[in-house]
Amino acid sequence: MKKILLLGSGELGKEFVIACQRLGQYVVAVDSYDHAPAMQVAHEKEIINMLDGDALDSLVEKHQPDLIIPEIEAIRTERFYDYEKQGYKVVPSAKAANYTMNRKSIRDLAAKDLNVRTAPYRYATSFSELENGVEYCGYPCVVKPLMSSSGKGQSVIKTPSDIQKAWDYALEGSRGDLLEVIVEGFIDFEYEITLLTVTQKNGSTLFCPPIGHRQERGDYQESWQPMPMDKERLEEAQEMAKKVTDALGGAGIWGVEFFITKDATYFSELSPRPHDTGMVTLGGTQNFSEFELHARAVLGLPIPEIKLMNNGASAVVLANHTSLEQPKFSGLEQAMSAPDSDLRIFGKPTSRPFRRMAVALTYGKEDVEKLVEKAKELASKISVS
Repeated sequence: MKKILLLGSGELGKEFVIACQRLGQYVVAVDSYDHAPAMQVAHEKEIINMLDGDALDSLVEKHQPDLIIPEIEAIRTERFYDYEKQGYKVVPSAKAANYTMNRKSIRDLAAKDLNVRTAPYRYATSFSELENGVEYCGYPCVVKPLMSSSGKGQSVIKTPSDIQKAWDYALEGSRGDLLEVIVEGFIDFEYEITLLTVTQKNGSTLFCPPIGHRQERGDYQESWQPMPMDKERLEEAQEMAKKVTDALGGAGIWGVEFFITKDATYFSELSPRPHDTGMVTLGGTQNFSEFELHARAVLGLPIPEIKLMNNGASAVVLANHTSLEQPKFSGLEQAMSAPDSDLRIFGKPTSRPFRRMAVALTYGKEDVEKLVEKAKELASKISVS
């Protein structure tokens, strides 16, 4: 049994803790607020500001974990290098966690060091630098905070009048204390995918069937697996994903995002942990969910193969109001009466408009388009009050 210090305890962390519990591991769940989803299923919990490096150091010293696993971006990740020097194992590695928590590091690694195809981009730490970046990338372009999650702070600039609003929104959505943004040229893509990529301690790199998804406000609304796509584009994505994950090192699952055009594949972003769009795998689309794959990989347990078992889709259930009390759900009987479907309620202790509170899952042999509509219908039956 290993002792795992999980830094970040949202809904993805909760499913990961459950996967680790089934493998007999001991988990300490950490977040900035009490009763976070992963805390509800972990052995212990800790509440700290993970941007406080001293508090983070004290926590590591207190628990002396076998594995330190970051699940969110707002962490003083540069401390991970010291932890590795002290003999702690950071998942997937200190370099990977530090690079991928910041869009600047991972984009420069991919585009400059590895020559992976990306959109044209520039960085900005001021409004005037953003104006220069927009001029370089052209209209339309996309602005994102260098450190954020679930699409927060992202917007599209279509005209000069959008620049100020995009700058303000990016700073508002930035996590941590890094006030810098990236501006990217807009890729006229046909669709985008998440390629869940598994690196192993003693095995080859494996790929899950590609996942398609739709976003609003920079956050995913539905995802489906597999995404029907051209074999050549998929092979390009797999090659790029392996190149970047090899450079970062370590074992675990990675959510690697790509834009797919008719003629090319473009690297977009990468997360060194389970991906929100990958919640579709909770519906039995694969022989192992993304959380089970992550648990096996970080523990050094073998993964013989990843097989597609069913087509599947997921659709999120969002809150539409702010509440500081435990949210209540209605419509569960109607939503759960459909065959070949499932539901996951995350157990978040509070709600706010557009906060992701649950996910509806559908699966079977039907086309993914039909499964997406079915998942959306099920999600629409559930209300948060």
